[in-house]
Amino acid sequence: MTLRVLIVDDEPLLRAGLRSLLDNQPDLTVSGEAGDGGEVVDLVRRTRPDVVLMDVRMPGVDGIEATRRVLAEIPEPPKVLVITTFDNDDYVYDALLAGASGFLLKRARKEEFAHAIRTIAAGETLLFPDAIRRMVTARPAPSGLAPRPSSLTKRETEVLRLIATGKSNVDIAAELVISLETVKTHVGNIFGKLGAANRSQAVVFAYETGIVAPGHSLR
Repeated sequence: MTLRVLIVDDEPLLRAGLRSLLDNQPDLTVSGEAGDGGEVVDLVRRTRPDVVLMDVRMPGVDGIEATRRVLAEIPEPPKVLVITTFDNDDYVYDALLAGASGFLLKRARKEEFAHAIRTIAAGETLLFPDAIRRMVTARPAPSGLAPRPSSLTKRETEVLRLIATGKSNVDIAAELVISLETVKTHVGNIFGKLGAANRSQAVVFAYETGIVAPGHSLR
């Protein structure tokens, strides 16, 4: 299956580079380009991408607001992968809270871009636990998620902590010696109890509320 990707960045040279990179992948194709976040919702409606590569820092409508609009206004919206120059970018933090499925540095290798797109298109989340910890430590801002950590069961808290270290559902199932379906059930319950749309929001919430401490590691 070919994945359709919409590129959103205010720098024409970067858009051209990303298009060239993606067009050379057999399973990826560029559905369109935008230079401002204000164009994104209309382009998504017209081109139906599977993934939006979203620059977070743009004049006009930035990637944070564009992400909010896409997820709020588009039925069955595409996944959003935000791209940034710095891994401690406050914009990234806000984009994850807005519902982005992950982030990637602009200096990443072409193989990393292709892998990231395939990963989030498959329903996984692309997170870098160390970077998330740094962002939360540097700017512990309250989120729009209702803090109800006490409603999580012991097992759900355990699963959330493993998600926060960047583990996939398969990794979690292996570590806890439970079935993949059981992990998926726990993850769904966690999202429902925290009011999180995806793993990104759940992880940021986990750090903000102290379910996972910024210096905590389970590895």
